[in-house]
Amino acid sequence: MASPSITAVSLLILLFSLLSLSSALPSRSILNAAEVLSDSGYLSMALTLEVVSQSLVPKSPSLTIFAPPDSAFKRAGQPSLSLLQFHFAPLALPLQTLKSLPAGTKIPTLLSGSSLVVTSPSSGTGISLNGVRVTTAASPIYDDGFLIILGVEDFFDPNFHAPAPTRIPVSDPMCGSPSSNGTSTIGFPAASWFEGAKGVMRSNGYRVMASFLDLQLMGFKNPPSSLTVFAPVDQAVENPLLDPSIFLRHVVPCRLVWSDLVNFSEGTVLPTYMAGFTIRISRNGDVLLLNEVPVYYANMYYSDSVVVHGLQESLVMPAEAQEEAAEESSQEEAGSETSDDSLLMDDDSEF
Repeated sequence: MASPSITAVSLLILLFSLLSLSSALPSRSILNAAEVLSDSGYLSMALTLEVVSQSLVPKSPSLTIFAPPDSAFKRAGQPSLSLLQFHFAPLALPLQTLKSLPAGTKIPTLLSGSSLVVTSPSSGTGISLNGVRVTTAASPIYDDGFLIILGVEDFFDPNFHAPAPTRIPVSDPMCGSPSSNGTSTIGFPAASWFEGAKGVMRSNGYRVMASFLDLQLMGFKNPPSSLTVFAPVDQAVENPLLDPSIFLRHVVPCRLVWSDLVNFSEGTVLPTYMAGFTIRISRNGDVLLLNEVPVYYANMYYSDSVVVHGLQESLVMPAEAQEEAAEESSQEEAGSETSDDSLLMDDDSEF
């Protein structure tokens, strides 16, 4: 099993990185974006952004806006606040990232409980979300590193339902159990994914998990050839300095993209690098749950060896498993006390 080790320097670096977690989108970005939208022929969206920016734009470090053309506004009229929220994603989505996302990937929006679904053709000839084509697939309308604006041919339909994937019952995810012996510096599959993954995580509000990844707090005697990281958003991580095990319980020793997860049968259990901590797959309707926590940003990052999925909450042990673990611990303590009593009796008998 991996064991956490934090040096004083590492703590200082991590603490420094956490001080700026709640940085909001620069207000200047909104003003500049509205001006560029207007100059690019998206006058209706420019005016709308200026009006609703104070109430709609979240206190997050990045944002992607999908802007319909003026003709869509003329057909549909002024959109409701909820429909506008459906066109705002609280994370940075560069075109290269969108192009790499497989069909079925869900992208979170500001409309509570609603996500956009990638419907891009497998041929890779274009990008579409909820069946609506992204019209600025060559270059974004606006991108300053914090705010990205992409054009779409029409408004998204919040009631859009992508074809349900065919589920293949899988009783064993074929995800090997993590090594339980020894510790060393963690050996990752390749340096390229390491830089790519932590960069994507930081830009989308997952800096705490990126910092753990960057500092390489944990080590394994036999490094895995593939990993899946279920990363909780920064606000969901409490006392990261006091609980370095949070990284261990959110990492699975195999590569699982979104299509793999949705194909697992109800009750499939995935091992993690935290001893005794497992992740159970279940569903609430069409929503996939990991220990009762929904996946918020599927396929946030993926390569040939590593996948990162974003969560809005931290994974905790299911109540039943917590009770079993507590009972086992209690039994072990009772056994230890009995053993100590026996030793005392033996010592007394010698006198």
